[in-house]
Amino acid sequence: MEVWDLYDKNKVKLGATIVRGEDLPEGAYHLVVHIWIQNGEGKYLISQRAASRPTFPLMWECQGGSVLAGEDGLQGALRETKEEVGVDLDPKCGKLLFTKVRGVENGKKFKDILEAWNFRYDGEVDLSRATTDEVAQVKWLTKDDIRALISKGAFVPTLTYILNI
Repeated sequence: MEVWDLYDKNKVKLGATIVRGEDLPEGAYHLVVHIWIQNGEGKYLISQRAASRPTFPLMWECQGGSVLAGEDGLQGALRETKEEVGVDLDPKCGKLLFTKVRGVENGKKFKDILEAWNFRYDGEVDLSRATTDEVAQVKWLTKDDIRALISKGAFVPTLTYILNI
């Protein structure tokens, strides 16, 4: 059972939590992170979602997920990366790219506050060290490679903003 802290639109904690799957109260948001890991060649570590994922199965994406109660965005980014791809990132190598409050976008209801993070990492990626089975495979791709996946419809559509960063 995942428990999330609730925030107002200014990213101020409301002093309440909610269990994942419950409806968020009016004016309340939860915190999510997207993690864009880049190596020294400027390539991004991209994950293919497992076939068993309920949304966007077998599509490509960055790492990411919901921040748990008691965590901040950086802590959530480090945990999600370890869970999904088995990589221990150095928190000193992380940079917050932007924060965005998301309500309804393209007909999808988010009610979250998105923090997009960028980390530098040049180590190995070994999915056997991941603590979940959310990822089928990973690879390092350039923005042009990501653009090609987007044009084929093989990249999670809510992540195409990476081409503008």
